[in-house]
Amino acid sequence: MDLRVALSKSFAKDNSLEIADYVGNSAIRFKALVEIYQGGPYRITQRAVHVISLCVEKHPKLVTPHLRVILAMLDADDVPVAIQRNTMRLLQYCEIPRRFHGTLIDRCFGYVKDRSTPIAVRAFSMTVLHRLIEKEPDLRKELRIILEDELPYASPGFVSRARKILQKTDRQ
Repeated sequence: MDLRVALSKSFAKDNSLEIADYVGNSAIRFKALVEIYQGGPYRITQRAVHVISLCVEKHPKLVTPHLRVILAMLDADDVPVAIQRNTMRLLQYCEIPRRFHGTLIDRCFGYVKDRSTPIAVRAFSMTVLHRLIEKEPDLRKELRIILEDELPYASPGFVSRARKILQKTDRQ
């Protein structure tokens, strides 16, 4: 399968799942997908990051060698919401090396606090953030304060995810 051609066809769920199944657990195919993701254009990048997130959900270790590249895409000016959403989504499933923790924690706190950030990005960021700061009591307290402050103004999706995170932090 030519991944670029397949990604050009359609953004239908079936097409994304078919591509993800084709990539499977193959590091070579996954690398090719990441290279397409980097190369653009926007529509292809958007579709590729969605397929990457589907692949990482099933095979989390595939992304480890490519995390630097994937996280770097979040640093670009005017990052499309699809890239933010799917990047934060895939980060929920993978082990994140310690060297990325500081930058990612800052980014996640920024997304969670920014009410103009789409709900899905904020929700995925909460989960990633919770996983990154499990062993950091001061940061857990900060997250708790932010979530509790946001609850009265938040959408149902944000409230649902925030309550789950707050329950988990209560048990720790």
